[in-house]
Amino acid sequence: MTLDRVHAARDLAAATGVDLLVVTPGSDLRYLCGYDAHAMERLTALAVPRQGEPFLVVPRLEAPMVGASPAGGLGLEVLAWDETDDPFALLAQAATGRLGAAPARVAVGDRTWALHALGVAGALPGAALELASPVVDRLRMVKTPAEVAELAAAGAAIDRVHARMGEWLRVGRTEAEVGADIAAAILAEGHVSVDFTIVGSGPNGASPHHELSDRVVEDGDVVVVDIGGETATGYRSDCTRTYAVGRAPGAEVAEWYAVLQEAQRVSTAAVRPGVTAEQVDAAARDVITAAGWGEYFIHRTGHGIGLDIHEAPYIVAGNDLPLEPGMAFSVEPGIYLPGRCGARIEDVVVCTDDGVTVLNEGPRELVVLPG
Repeated sequence: MTLDRVHAARDLAAATGVDLLVVTPGSDLRYLCGYDAHAMERLTALAVPRQGEPFLVVPRLEAPMVGASPAGGLGLEVLAWDETDDPFALLAQAATGRLGAAPARVAVGDRTWALHALGVAGALPGAALELASPVVDRLRMVKTPAEVAELAAAGAAIDRVHARMGEWLRVGRTEAEVGADIAAAILAEGHVSVDFTIVGSGPNGASPHHELSDRVVEDGDVVVVDIGGETATGYRSDCTRTYAVGRAPGAEVAEWYAVLQEAQRVSTAAVRPGVTAEQVDAAARDVITAAGWGEYFIHRTGHGIGLDIHEAPYIVAGNDLPLEPGMAFSVEPGIYLPGRCGARIEDVVVCTDDGVTVLNEGPRELVVLPG
């Protein structure tokens, strides 16, 4: 961790006319300075004026935590405030001093609590408040080789969990029971926390974000298993595979699942520099629509991944962002038949100088597990 990221944010903010970035606890703060602070009512913020050095505003009782984090080695000025102080006034005064005048445009992190965003606005009454994502997302979207390596390690860990699915996903067990075993394996295979375990069996598979229930897995069920977690460095895994339990499904399921496989293959192959995010989405959607199943593909084709499970770039119609080497995102088309079943195939991929690298392995066909 160096000051390069903070300075890059400062330079990009200045280029876009933003006078001051205010980044509160969350993945943006961790990305820019390495401080993994927890959000609370007390203000913690990284302030990045368009000129002069950035600084941290933190509660005095948490100042030692800054020093113990990677941020402590960056040489940032830390303005510690006491319980009876006004931290927003402190931030405004320090930023104005660096700029020589009160900032006119202030960008706050997308996930900044309203309590803190309104506090900043109140301390800088003449400033226009806007989102910081056009600045910070621009930096976070393009991963360094080290970040790609972290995502690859996370992907390998979640692949090992999917490889063990036959241990848990069986006829007669509930989704919740299967999910509990998967969650334990996610931790055992190298994650520090579980972000989600989706086990959508039978008709529940038609709900893309179903997660878990007490439904008992039945013989012949098609089951969507979408799982992911956080590694020690903060980078995430996210991989979906679809299984049949006990016996293979009928010919109709086999037909539309083959369409889904082709859509996932084609959209993955479409990834390369200069192709837009919406073109990758269209590559998957066109295959599914041409086969007559388009109305059952009800979500975007993918989302960026890094320190967050969902981050820019979003692989969706209307996003004309050209892909660049280092952009990492999921490719996850799905087909969902209400009241019956569903299926999704998801890999995390990285755009490279000449194409794409897929960070997940394992079979993408409909895997039949013993009952």
